[in-house]
Amino acid sequence: MKRKYILFYIIMIAAACAVMLFGINSGAMKINPKDTICVIAAKLTGGSAEGIADNVTAVVWNIRLPRLLCGMLVGCGLAAAGVIFQGILQNPLADPYTLGISTGASFGAALAIYINIVSGLYMPITLFALTASLVTLAAVIAISKRGSSFESSNLIIGGIIVSAVLSSGVSMLKLMSGENVGAIVFWIMGSLTASTWSDVYILAPVVISAVIIAGMIARRLDIMALGDQNAESLGINTSRTRLIFLVLGALITAVCVSTSGVIGFVGLVIPHLLRMRLTAKNRVLLYASCVTGAVLLTLADNVTRLMPSGEIPVGVLTTLIGGPFFIYVFLKKR
Repeated sequence: MKRKYILFYIIMIAAACAVMLFGINSGAMKINPKDTICVIAAKLTGGSAEGIADNVTAVVWNIRLPRLLCGMLVGCGLAAAGVIFQGILQNPLADPYTLGISTGASFGAALAIYINIVSGLYMPITLFALTASLVTLAAVIAISKRGSSFESSNLIIGGIIVSAVLSSGVSMLKLMSGENVGAIVFWIMGSLTASTWSDVYILAPVVISAVIIAGMIARRLDIMALGDQNAESLGINTSRTRLIFLVLGALITAVCVSTSGVIGFVGLVIPHLLRMRLTAKNRVLLYASCVTGAVLLTLADNVTRLMPSGEIPVGVLTTLIGGPFFIYVFLKKR
């Protein structure tokens, strides 16, 4: 089994490198792979890319590379959050948006966009979305907590309640935006078009740190699958463990959604599919889902960017493909 896992990681890492190189070199401006490597090497070493045009350097370093890195990090984060939520809720159909975190981010982003439209000020959309996500998490915890324990069913119900309220808020903001509603709708559809190095700096520390922490205690999810009573008899504090994973998963989801918008089905399909085909061990599943999510979302973003009819939001593609695919997998497995 260890050889199987190692082979899987090698294949996915190689695929990630290939997707990155393809994404940087492809587009309206065709770039030689050698020039790409020279630009990246020069930037990392603090030198200058001699013999390479300034516009090529700008496209590689300022436009395509941060977008690809954001795609990798968002895909990694959403897939990891999917594993976490499916584990703590003990529901293979759970995903990073089950608890309404994405709806909270959507409301925060829509509010920032509306303020920008009405007042002419510039409110940071990412900051508003991230703050609203964390407030949503606090509201869900407050609603679902009974005494000192967290019940999975209560968490789901709390998420549904808060999500319904915030969805109405988003609809109202769209209505109040009038003919400028397109800005809100485009963000909600999920896109990596506007990704910058600032987004990379926000995503990288949160996603990587949260995944490492979750991986260190992922075996507790395997024990909790036996039931709370059995887990507690084996020395696991189920309430505290569920709260830790809940915060980690919600934080990952919040930072991903706040930078890229709502990108569906990545956190639902990938963990479920790998659990069927690779392993059900949560520690292995977590890391496997991370690399798979990074590759598939970046590949999907490359496809949407290179569409002959013009670029479409990547969230639209993941939903169009992920929805029917998941239905097929679910029916076949049943």
